Amino acid sequence: MVTSGVFPVFENVFKVGTAGTSSETADMKTVADLTSFSVSVDGNVQEWTPMTTEGWVRRLMTGKGITITLSGKRNVGDAGNDYIASLFMKTGAAAETKFEWDFPNGDILAMDVVVNVTALGGESTDVDVLEFNVMSNGKPTYTPAN
Repeated sequence: MVTSGVFPVFENVFKVGTAGTSSETADMKTVADLTSFSVSVDGNVQEWTPMTTEGWVRRLMTGKGITITLSGKRNVGDAGNDYIASLFMKTGAAAETKFEWDFPNGDILAMDVVVNVTALGGESTDVDVLEFNVMSNGKPTYTPAN
């Protein structure tokens, strides 16, 4: 396994738990035909301006959240792709599952997530799209490669 250098984007692997939040290892399936992703880290920052800082703001990071936006094509028959597509009308706990991001160097980010399907469809001569966000639901677990 290569543990340094530049990696092509296609070497990232994304898995979803097809049994929701009770998913175990066997339920974790890759999502076929993903074409792009982007990661956003949201920080909750508290601000205050005490008199002793002469007008300068103090800040403290009090929380974090991760959102991964994934785009691809709808692949009927692929377990991961079908599971994500099945969540498009779900709300509450029914829209929650487990998620795993396997990095090219062997690191793994695992987390409970809320899945928000944001787009399906397309032009009559296009391949149907599947776009969704996975949003961390609690503290993720980051495991560096051995």
